Amino acid sequence: MSKIIPFLSLEPQHREIRKELSSAINDVYSGGSFILGDAVSSFEKKYAAFTGTSFCVGTGNGFDAIQLSLRAVGIGKGDEVIVPSNTCIPTWLAVSATGATVVPVEPDDATYNIDVRKIAPAITSRTKAIIPVHLYGQPCEMDEIMRIGGSHSIHVIEDNAQAHGADYNGRRTGSFGVVNATSFYPTKNLGALGDAGAVTTNDKRLYENISALRNYGSDDIKGINSRLDEIQAAILITKLKKLNKWNLQRRSIAKFYLKELKDIDGLVLPATARGAAHVFHLFVIRTSRRDNLKDYLQKKMIGTMIHYPMPPHRQKAYSDHGFKAGLFPIADQIADTCLSLPCWPGMKPADMERVVENIRLFFATPRT
Repeated sequence: MSKIIPFLSLEPQHREIRKELSSAINDVYSGGSFILGDAVSSFEKKYAAFTGTSFCVGTGNGFDAIQLSLRAVGIGKGDEVIVPSNTCIPTWLAVSATGATVVPVEPDDATYNIDVRKIAPAITSRTKAIIPVHLYGQPCEMDEIMRIGGSHSIHVIEDNAQAHGADYNGRRTGSFGVVNATSFYPTKNLGALGDAGAVTTNDKRLYENISALRNYGSDDIKGINSRLDEIQAAILITKLKKLNKWNLQRRSIAKFYLKELKDIDGLVLPATARGAAHVFHLFVIRTSRRDNLKDYLQKKMIGTMIHYPMPPHRQKAYSDHGFKAGLFPIADQIADTCLSLPCWPGMKPADMERVVENIRLFFATPRT
């Protein structure tokens, strides 16, 4: 009987660094400092260097990282923020939490990221920021987005939660915007063992502002409690050393899928934008037979997931925004046809081959 191929397994990564993780956690325990201590300070410096930025502020999670980034540049009630229509809902929710209004822009149907050609037409006198999301590990077209932001005096704030280690034209994602947010949720390419996040920037004033905001603020700023804790920071330092290696493994798996699935009619494979170095947080295919394929693979003991089954504009949480049916057809189509295949460091070649074999068998079987 075939063994289960999970959609995601962190076990190979954690097995590789188990001793280092245990030592790092024990060092924090022995040191007796658990909030905003040496481990957090060290990780912030290392992650800033990794992204090619001057400063990093560790936060409690990625949602807070986006919200704090928005607050730091003065986004609030009455402002508009351009967001992708095709993304996970936390990006939208962070904007809403500031009192600002989300303005969705459709994705490019090849890369699934925000379509740069549609950003400028969405800008109004109330637009104060653009949040490009590097979805699935694919960098957005940041040069053009930065040009648009600069020409309209609009802040660019990257959501880099799914693209740790990705490059666009040789520059790391999370280093383009005036301030940039990320999540270290356990499933990310760089994942903690719990909630964690960070903000990166080259602006010292914004760095100091966000550092205060995450820790209740100051005598003239009302902040929140969103601090990266010492244990998670120590874990992230350990994992950061392996991130480039693990990203190479993701790229190798993706390369195999792209080669072995390229000639299947009715199957759309992910495309990489020119100048982008994809890190394949997710390997997302598309087919009109998505639900049937998912069920078929499940019966073959191969795990898959849908990222994401319902775009934010179709969720009840945003029903008060008056988004009419059919307003964002590309996001709708992606949501109705996308399927994420297993793609994780430590995945065995035999398992990759089994995934491909069963997808090919599915498409070779006549429809009933």
